[in-house]
Amino acid sequence: MFRPSTRHNIPSSSTNPALEVKVNKRQSGIGANPAGPSTRYPYRLNFYETPPTLDITLEEFETFAISRLRVLSQIEALSHRSLPYAQVQSSITNYTKTHLNLSSNTARNVNLDEERRRDEIGHWVLRLSFCRSPDLRARFVRSEVALFKNRFETDDVNERSSFLKSLQLDWQVVDENEKMRYEKELKLCMWEKKDEAFKNESWFKVPWHTVPDLVGSRKVYIRAGMAYVPQSLQISLVLQAFASRLEKALELTAKNLPRLDEDDRLGPVIDHLASSFLSGVASSDYQSSDSAAAQGVVTAEMVDDVARKHFPPCMRNLYDRLKRDHHLKHFGRLQLGLFLKGIGLPLDEAVVFWRRMYGATMSDDKFNKEYKYNIRHSYGQEGKRTNYPPKSCQQILTQNQPGTQDSHGCPFRHFSPDNLSAFLSSTYPQIDRGSSEMRDILDSVKATHYHVACTRVFELTHGIKKGEGLGGSESVAHPNKWTDRSRELEREVVERIKKKEDSDEMMIDQ
Repeated sequence: MFRPSTRHNIPSSSTNPALEVKVNKRQSGIGANPAGPSTRYPYRLNFYETPPTLDITLEEFETFAISRLRVLSQIEALSHRSLPYAQVQSSITNYTKTHLNLSSNTARNVNLDEERRRDEIGHWVLRLSFCRSPDLRARFVRSEVALFKNRFETDDVNERSSFLKSLQLDWQVVDENEKMRYEKELKLCMWEKKDEAFKNESWFKVPWHTVPDLVGSRKVYIRAGMAYVPQSLQISLVLQAFASRLEKALELTAKNLPRLDEDDRLGPVIDHLASSFLSGVASSDYQSSDSAAAQGVVTAEMVDDVARKHFPPCMRNLYDRLKRDHHLKHFGRLQLGLFLKGIGLPLDEAVVFWRRMYGATMSDDKFNKEYKYNIRHSYGQEGKRTNYPPKSCQQILTQNQPGTQDSHGCPFRHFSPDNLSAFLSSTYPQIDRGSSEMRDILDSVKATHYHVACTRVFELTHGIKKGEGLGGSESVAHPNKWTDRSRELEREVVERIKKKEDSDEMMIDQ
């Protein structure tokens, strides 16, 4: 479908125009008036029915899709955390502003074309990734519907009304005579049953099977196979139309995908996006936060204290095993070593740390010959001199699966329920083995929502309200982000105590 380029090669026409994406720089939105309304995208909302005819690069192909994938992964995580509806919607709104902002036509000093171009390309790329199996399609549709619902509810009223008119949805408007004929039955479907409310309400007729959620909750009157839907529940009609069209489009894409003349550079990108979504997290290289950098360098002497206070379960398991056995296998050393590098352990201190942890079980000569090179290599000082980033949750979950004698990997995925319960209760005293919190964690693990379980452990061990996660309802997607946020919270507590002590001293002096 996509034929990314370096901005100048135009793809040949497709035998299926509905699946074709041409390269056309004039329609890309680049150079559009940054403060004016979009000419290509007249509405903020989008049913994504026509593939974009846009000029895109390989970098945009991947980065736009990853941005959207982060949002969809966050939405899926929120849906499994049993949070109040208002908190979920607020979290989605805040998260999309950061990773996939989409402004209304009334916004000023915003390049609407570029925002909506990014949104559209990301959606269509993810269609390629998630059309391949029924499970991926179902999860993709659920997340896309939730994103569309959030945008629909926060959209400008006039712009939303114009968008709905442009869809030309096949809804039959109930005239006044029919409305009065079934007044008694229709009032039973309304929360507000006063005559004035009924008089001001408008109604639509649609086939009953198109609104199963309203039928199941008995919010509509059904007669002769038609459901009478009030204007106040219009969003259910819109969401059902969006979901059904997207489901059909994904099935069509799946059928045509083998026949598409794809660039062979796209296969690994598409596979990577799909595996990221299945693991529940969108992969990204770790970038040390400003707060983490402000906390300074970690020395070999400090690692034990930092591990006890701030290590996530995967790294705490590796560190405890290393401390106990004075040995880790290759992938365990790699996972822990890159993590320590990410939290601020410099190369010289890393050499000291690993030599100390191996202790008397290994001679200096053997350590220098067999292990010091690998440490320097991971810091980019040997071999190809690549500066390797710490492993993300997605990489830990999907790459180099551990065997029975290995200790790397993710405890939530690779431990048995009994071993996981024992590990968590012994490592984190805040979590009792028989508590309801432990049951919540195990339920998330059973449903393969490992990042949700890990996020809940973070909340419990840091005294954070359920649903807040790492802040702003963000789920754990990288071990180093767990540690950065944990150390940041500790620093905030220390600063509050210091301010209080200073204030008390000032009162005494007075």
